[in-house]
Amino acid sequence: MLDDPHTTSQLEPQLRGSNQSGMRAWNERLVLSILRRQGPMSKADIARVTGLSTQTAWVIIRALEKDGLLEKGKPQRGRVGQPSVPMSLAPDGALFLGLKIGRRSSQLVLMDFVGTIRARRTLIYRWPTPGSVLEFAHCAIDAVVAEVAPDLRSRIAGLGVAMPFQLWQWSARIGAPPADLAGWETLDIRAELARAYPFPVFLQNDASSACGAELIFGDEVPAGDFLYFYVGYFIGGGIVLDGQLYTGRSGNAGAVGSMPVRGEDGRTVQLIERASISGLEELLEAAGRPAESLWETPAAWDVDAAILDRWIEAAGQGIADAALAAVALVDFDAVIIDGSMPADVRRRLVEVAEARMRGHNLSGIAEPDFGEGSLGPQARTLGAAAIPLSERFLVDRSGLAMAG
Repeated sequence: MLDDPHTTSQLEPQLRGSNQSGMRAWNERLVLSILRRQGPMSKADIARVTGLSTQTAWVIIRALEKDGLLEKGKPQRGRVGQPSVPMSLAPDGALFLGLKIGRRSSQLVLMDFVGTIRARRTLIYRWPTPGSVLEFAHCAIDAVVAEVAPDLRSRIAGLGVAMPFQLWQWSARIGAPPADLAGWETLDIRAELARAYPFPVFLQNDASSACGAELIFGDEVPAGDFLYFYVGYFIGGGIVLDGQLYTGRSGNAGAVGSMPVRGEDGRTVQLIERASISGLEELLEAAGRPAESLWETPAAWDVDAAILDRWIEAAGQGIADAALAAVALVDFDAVIIDGSMPADVRRRLVEVAEARMRGHNLSGIAEPDFGEGSLGPQARTLGAAAIPLSERFLVDRSGLAMAG
């Protein structure tokens, strides 16, 4: 599908450090992970933080620099001795494609090695048919790759796909004819895309991907275990244990939308019915109010204030109920809430959820800290692009803790 396709063998040499087996590959990943988390550092500081010998660290740094993954900064003069030269990640060192497939829109991005989005394509629809999503994916990938300088195309290190699992089961909830979504049951989209392109393709649940993006790019990521809620068209979640994203046996761990909570009338419903943006859309449409801004401008909603207040209260109460049940099973240090919504709405949602949590009987429960995610509407798409980044270049946070 590429105008100038590259074979896998052409791709590998420039990304050699990420594919070697054994301890050296892990140490290379460790150096890259520390520089990503802490920013530019001198060779001596890298050796100190990683716990590697100076000689080993310098060999690894030279290899990564030769591969184009690291670059030198301007010399920094200290009080004594020679000036130190900080090393940092090279933005062009590796490029990553991320495809987010959602229930109201799909988006493809090209991300560089430092996490900057260099290109973006978006498709908005009423519901995601397999044919329309695949056509969009191929057209968007071809267009974005064509914009990459020819000498950098071999540095595209992978495509991550983030999507809700079992999409064909959601036709009734999103108002789609079952026949329109039935094709998802037999479509292996990872294999379909992998056949068309020379780079590896990875697949992950969209809410787990958003959680993974928070781990890598988040502003203030909790140090311990945390439960993550992502409020999109439907609410989903992620689980972080020992600093590592936990996806479970089926890849669907953190499916918080299925958790039972109290409805407005006191009956038990699923969290998905209380804390999803689809519920806000339904409230707006029932009142004859426009709802387009929920999907067209997720960072700046233009919605009726009274209806929004009602939804925030219901969603916050539902999240508090679900968080209490989760904390009773796993002693989470924190609960993080993010979503495809404006920052002020997210802040209010966190405040309500925390307040309603404290309104529960917390006997026998260690109350978790509540906090906001930091990536908002772009979390799932960034998370998609971060899948190949994590798989090929990084160690998890437990590895960083051991090094520290």
